[in-house]
This record gives sequence, structure tokens and C-alpha cells, in this order.
Amino acid sequence: MTNPTAALAGRAVSRVGYGALQLERLHHRRDEAVALLRRAVGLGVDHVDTAEFYGFGFANDVIREALRPEDDVLVVTKVGADPNPGGQLPLRLAQRPEQLRASVEDNLRGLGVDQLAVVNLRRLDTGPGLRPEGDQVVDLDDQLATMTALRDEGKIGAIGLSSVTLDGLRRALPAGIVCVQNAYSLASRDDEDILELCAAEGIAWVPFFPLGGSFPGLPKVTDEPAVRAAAESLGVTPAQVGLAWLLHHAPNVLLIPGTADAAHLEANTAVGEITFDAETLATLDGIESRSNQVPIG
Repeated sequence: MTNPTAALAGRAVSRVGYGALQLERLHHRRDEAVALLRRAVGLGVDHVDTAEFYGFGFANDVIREALRPEDDVLVVTKVGADPNPGGQLPLRLAQRPEQLRASVEDNLRGLGVDQLAVVNLRRLDTGPGLRPEGDQVVDLDDQLATMTALRDEGKIGAIGLSSVTLDGLRRALPAGIVCVQNAYSLASRDDEDILELCAAEGIAWVPFFPLGGSFPGLPKVTDEPAVRAAAESLGVTPAQVGLAWLLHHAPNVLLIPGTADAAHLEANTAVGEITFDAETLATLDGIESRSNQVPIG
């Protein structure tokens, strides 16, 4: 890759980070979870994505134990949903301003810090997943007012958005947005216009479900014949091709692939070294984009 770093919240970070959601698979093997995160740091990972509802606080606990100040790792968390241990889903929506503030306090406690470097406001306007109902339908401006107040108070360093529409991002720009997390992959490029706006505004684009397929009905990148052919030609895995394509696609893309497996972690962090010739890249670019709008719940 010509650019191994990209900007996030005013600093340059490695373009391949780590998403902490899968740490909950090691819930009964805490030492392994800590060791995995230490291995990520050793591989050059310097930004980690988390949330208090990942493993009902387990991911944040592991991050607090595993990361040291001298590691200089940027931890990005999110609000808009809270843990829901007894529910049908492991999370419940928490979109109201007072809930956002409470979630920030929960993350501060869970991570054991005085300030959260970056907090993503998880909207539910687009992409696969839940949609807000009743008192969880909250105007974006009201939420941004709370987020900017928390930033003014020093509890948040910077604000990001997740599952946001193009209009929502445009409305939020005056608040100073440093990153956007939307569902996006080689096989589901619904949000190309949002990606382009982020690139123009110097905002990091951090796709979740970067390989698709996380819900039934979502297109799966690794099923694409062109992806499989490229992987075979290059001697890498289809998943690595899908991740590497994202890095080649736009310079402001940051990846946060998650895994509970050390070998997968090493494969993920290696994707920044994968290069495509013009023909391969054109073939991958030509893969049909299918919608990722798959509501659940």
C-alpha cells in the first residue's frame, strides 16, 4: 500500500485496526483475550473499536487490562445502544440524550479512563439491523447537542457517526465529525456517496461488516467468484482480498476486522501489504453491488 496510515481524530493511525466485538467469544478465557489484544499491538494495531455492550462490558474490561499508556492506542467506542443481558437481542436501543450521556459514563468506567478519545453516535437510519421505535426515535440535532456538550465537558475527545444517511452526515458536519461507521463492503456499496463526502471532508470511513454476510440476506464478499480467483492468484484468502480492496478503494478507509483467533488476527493485519494489478482491481471494481438494507428484529 502507498499509504499505510490514515487520519483519525487528528492523528495518523495504521489503516488496519481491531474490532473488539469478537473478544466476547473468549469470555471464559480472559487471559487469551488479553494476550490476543497484546498480540494486535505487537502487529502494529494502534486503534481499537469497542462498545460497552460488547460482551456486556467484557471487551472494555479486556481493553482496560491489556492496553498500556505507552502503547498509544486510540480506542474508539460507541453509544446509542446498551447491554441487554436478558433480552432477545444482546443489546437494547439507547438513543435518547440522557441515555447517550449515561452510556458515555458507562464506557468511561468500563475503560477506566477520564476521557473517551472518540465516541461514535450509533444512529439507526440505514444499513442492516434494528430501527428505532417509540421514544427511541430521536432527532439527530438533539443527539448532537448532547454529544458536543460531552465533548465541551472533556468527557469525549471527538465525535463519530454510525449507520447514518447522507443527509444525516451533512447535517452533522458543523459538529465536527471525525469518522463514519456504516455497513459497507465490496459486495454492498450502497453508501458510495457518503464515502465520497467523507473523503472530501477529511473524515475517516470505517466500514463494519466489511465482508458482508453477517445477517442472512447480506451479500457475502468471499462468495464472489472474482474475489476467489484473485485470492488464488495472489496466494491469499478471499477474506484478505475483500479487506485489501477496501484499502485500495479510498485513502480514508480504516479497517476494524474482529477475530478471537491469533492466526486470523495476523492474516487481517497483513492485508495492508496486498497489492492488485490494474486488471485485477478493475475486475473487483466491476463486482455488482447489492443492497445491505436488511432490517432485523
